Amino acid sequence: MSYRSNKLKKLNANYMPRALSALGTLKYRIILEGAAVGAMVGVVVSAFRFSLSKMDVLRDWIVSGEDRPSWAIWMGVGLLVLFAVLVSLFLKWEPLISGSGIPQVEGEFEGKVKPIWWRVLLLKFLGGLMAIGSGLALGREGPSIQLGAMTGKGFSRMRGRFKSEERMLIAAGAGAGLAAAFGAPLAGLVFVLEEIYRVFDSKVLLSTLAATIVADFISSIVFGLQPVFEILSFSKPKLQDYWTIILLGVVIGGIGVLYNRSIAFMQDLMDKFRPAWVKAVLAVAAVILVAWVFPLGLGSGHGLIEGTARGSFDLQFLALLLAVKFIYCIFSFSTGAPGGIFLPLLVLGGLTGGLFTLLISPASAVDEANIGFYVIIGMAGMFSAIVRAPLTGIILISEMTGALSNLLPLSLVALISYIVAEGLGGRPIYEQLLDRMLEKRASQRKGRPVRGKKVSPGSGENAPSGIPEGPLE
Repeated sequence: MSYRSNKLKKLNANYMPRALSALGTLKYRIILEGAAVGAMVGVVVSAFRFSLSKMDVLRDWIVSGEDRPSWAIWMGVGLLVLFAVLVSLFLKWEPLISGSGIPQVEGEFEGKVKPIWWRVLLLKFLGGLMAIGSGLALGREGPSIQLGAMTGKGFSRMRGRFKSEERMLIAAGAGAGLAAAFGAPLAGLVFVLEEIYRVFDSKVLLSTLAATIVADFISSIVFGLQPVFEILSFSKPKLQDYWTIILLGVVIGGIGVLYNRSIAFMQDLMDKFRPAWVKAVLAVAAVILVAWVFPLGLGSGHGLIEGTARGSFDLQFLALLLAVKFIYCIFSFSTGAPGGIFLPLLVLGGLTGGLFTLLISPASAVDEANIGFYVIIGMAGMFSAIVRAPLTGIILISEMTGALSNLLPLSLVALISYIVAEGLGGRPIYEQLLDRMLEKRASQRKGRPVRGKKVSPGSGENAPSGIPEGPLE
């Protein structure tokens, strides 16, 4: 016994220093691998973002170009139909590319979906490019986050990492996707900790921070260092007028709840259309209708933020624009097409802030010169009310506008809108979408044999993602 005891003591004495050394080395490896994932995500998302910018130029030329030949309209209709057919096929081949992609990433973290990384990466890139580029009111950030997460997963699989490390690399890739999409590395990090990982872990923080910094650096090489929204000058209200910020937070909190419930209602309505390609037909019809009647409503609406902040729209037109974008955003997302809601909801927040300024200025000390300020804080409030991630919203808007001196009003409106949305019983949008997605998968698999056995409604994670199930939101 004494011999064995001495032998164990010697083994332990040799093991502990090696284990401690390995732990110290692990942190450096995690940082390096996070940076490697960030570099790959930066390239992928920058290519996606660059391609979307060219699609926007082509769409704007077709819709409103002064030197547009007559055949350009028919070419545009033909492209819309082609994109609709291809996106429908992509959704049939891989349902997990539907919608924003963020609920799918969260579902993988909960072990409830198991996407095939290379297939999602390829089809999400192409499908998102066609759906967003066609003019639907969808954003690039959701697809960018899913593209980043799948890039991180692919890197992990090629490197043969354990599941725990793979989760860290997926999280790092997701954060890098947001950083590259919006030039917001800190927001990418906070989004991962607040919305996706939801547990503070120093290893996750280090790997994700490395990934977001590198991804943002690469996207900056392509798109420059200027912020996404160029709101160059605006006046701030005086401290005694901060009650208007609280009022705006209350208003936006209510709109955010209405938005989330409208999404659920419209998705239920769209699910009644069968077969699935009917949704594609409706999407094409909606794009053509908006392009013909109100072309300014097409796309995610990035330029509307800067136009509103400059005071380019009067009260009546801004009210009409907000109503059109609200309805069109909800419809576009409910089609199940690959595309996000980050940017569209920020546009809704900015338009709400601008409209609020024009409405309140005649009856208060707030001047119309403050419109840029209320546009900025309106975006943060809408993000907090809909996504229910206030810290991410505060940092995201600060980085996207380059206005880092607005932390107090941004925090105030984000907190108020969060409290109001919670008080009205609204659910966070991605939690709502994830639950809907899982319920839909369970109902589709109920009693259906998969690989020779029946799958119960709660065992969705045991089936491969490639089973054709119809589009998922």
